[in-house]
Amino acid sequence: MSLALTYQLLANAVLIVHFAIVVFVVGGLVLVVAGNLIGWQWVNRIWFRVAHLAAIATVVVESWTDIVCPLTTLESWLRTKAGADPYSGGFIEHWLQQLLFYEAPWWVFAVTYSAFGLLVAAAWWYFPPKAGKRRHGKGA
Repeated sequence: MSLALTYQLLANAVLIVHFAIVVFVVGGLVLVVAGNLIGWQWVNRIWFRVAHLAAIATVVVESWTDIVCPLTTLESWLRTKAGADPYSGGFIEHWLQQLLFYEAPWWVFAVTYSAFGLLVAAAWWYFPPKAGKRRHGKGA
């Protein structure tokens, strides 16, 4: 396998991880709200809620401090090392990038991410996480 192909595959892997994190941030809020309405206990587990809050907090801080996401930087570097232009490639790459990367003024992202962060905080308050212990034994 050539070095360029290795870098291209690594860049694709970073893109997929990046997309998965976006799905976790957006889908996590949907799961918290819907799960509480349905009665799913696991959506309030502290590990899930802290991970979700940390993920959106990172995005909000990056947007307000004008820090480029490290995953975006890594993916671009890998694509450059592969001899490709950043954000160009095959079918899957193209559509994942269309969903993740779009052009708008910085403040649009900062306001959008902040509003979403406030929704996550509201869900944290309205549906508080549970730090209870798991039960072990019969029927557990």
